[in-house]
Amino acid sequence: MDIQVGGQYRLTFLHEGSTMEFFGTYLEVTPPSRIVWTNDEGDAGQTITTVTFDEIDGQTLLSIHDLYPAKEAVETGSSGAMPEVLGQLEELLASLGSGAES
Repeated sequence: MDIQVGGQYRLTFLHEGSTMEFFGTYLEVTPPSRIVWTNDEGDAGQTITTVTFDEIDGQTLLSIHDLYPAKEAVETGSSGAMPEVLGQLEELLASLGSGAES
């Protein structure tokens, strides 16, 4: 992961007996508030993900927005996995003693 504008990432892991791969390019990196990247692994075109971190009353509001190239791409996108991913993030933050709350 080369987290800078124009840098690229590639994540490979096993899932249910097969290899999954995610890759793309970072379009915008604004520490500590915003990161934007492409998701180039799908056949349905390029998805752009924007993540923002906003401080509100001493806590962080995490916002995730996916811009799909077409309506059909939403059905094959990774948004269905988001509840599991956010649950894992919550567990990680709790284990680090971050004070994250549900």
